[in-house]
Amino acid sequence: MSRFGSQGPNGKGIDDIKTKIHQEILSLMDWQHMESLAPERLRQELKALTEELIQTHKLALNETDRRLIIQGIQDEMLGLGPIEPLLSDPTVSDILVNGPYQVYAERHGKIVPTDVQFDNEAHLLRVIDRIVSRIGRRVDEMSPMVDARLPDGSRVNAVIPPLAIDGPLLSIRRFAVVPYTVQDLISFGAMTAGMAELIQGLVRARLNLLVSGGTGSGKTTLLNVMSASIPTDERIITIEDAAELQLQQPHVVRMESRPPNIEGKGEISQRDLLRNSLRMRPDRIIMGEVRGGEVLDMLQAMNTGHDGSMTTIHANSPRDALTRLEHMLGMAGLKAESRAMRQQIGSALSVVIQVSRLSDGQRKVTSLQEITGIEGDVISMQEIFRFDQTGLSPEGRVLGAFVATGIRPKFAPRLSTRGIVLSDKLFEPTQLWS
Repeated sequence: MSRFGSQGPNGKGIDDIKTKIHQEILSLMDWQHMESLAPERLRQELKALTEELIQTHKLALNETDRRLIIQGIQDEMLGLGPIEPLLSDPTVSDILVNGPYQVYAERHGKIVPTDVQFDNEAHLLRVIDRIVSRIGRRVDEMSPMVDARLPDGSRVNAVIPPLAIDGPLLSIRRFAVVPYTVQDLISFGAMTAGMAELIQGLVRARLNLLVSGGTGSGKTTLLNVMSASIPTDERIITIEDAAELQLQQPHVVRMESRPPNIEGKGEISQRDLLRNSLRMRPDRIIMGEVRGGEVLDMLQAMNTGHDGSMTTIHANSPRDALTRLEHMLGMAGLKAESRAMRQQIGSALSVVIQVSRLSDGQRKVTSLQEITGIEGDVISMQEIFRFDQTGLSPEGRVLGAFVATGIRPKFAPRLSTRGIVLSDKLFEPTQLWS
């Protein structure tokens, strides 16, 4: 039985028929002519050629099988083969390929198995090579790991043998074609309208913000949503390891780091890009994620006139995020006492926003904390909002509520001087939202 769940004539599976027609098309194609065609025209040519071969070989196929074969060949020639339907499915956020015969997809925050398979390891390797070659990267035994991206901005990571023991591994982190808005996050239950109003005010008032969270918790999504509140007359520079941000302002300069080549040369790090960006007259700098020595230059930029800059970091809590920043400063070669490092962090950053993916797949802003300065040798923080989990429903859905702690933040006067007036009711501790 083929993975399509049907059989062709003479007991042949639909997959076998598709493979043979695909091979015949490869031998018949005029590649120079095909490469000159627009993608949509090429898709039509492939459909016509496939139908002609089905007719020539007198294959007794029903309409469903015929459509599956045509679609499969179009996906193989123009797209990414078997996973192309997953890429066109808006409910799929991550695609995880564990060798040619095991493909998982994340839907609504949960990872589930699919019935998608590749023909063999060579088939999967061809798809990986097609992805990385589009952006001038290579993957082979000398360079068995690669980071790349698809034309839609989705992030791709591939690992091949000998590092991958059970066959090539492929991970695709997808991003919405149409970026989420703050209203979308409110409707998803990721935050309340009041929290959204405050975050938008923080961005417009040019406070320096740090978004903290684990893998897949929604840090980049929140950063995108936050950036929508930046005025359109500001010059924004984004710096990322793999371009993921989708800013909508007209004056955005996007830069992406470059890994070393096969000889270990030519690397351009985020730190190199950040240092260069300071000469490009930015109003704000948005760094996709700090993970190394670039943190020193980022904090210095925040402290020297680039107010309103933002970045993300991998951490499980706001306090852990600040500890990680301190460790990274040490990695950057900053030879200073811990107190001096903490003063640098405390003066550069104003707010830490923690996002989390809960056990049921929901993503929420679980804490919003203000950095108020240094007390002794400790960076002092106060929590303004948090999400309190109260339990689980019989279906496994997380139950809980957003709550204001009752603390009025010290940055409130700064917001009011920028014309951003927040209601006192926003911070009343009696306010609860489910």
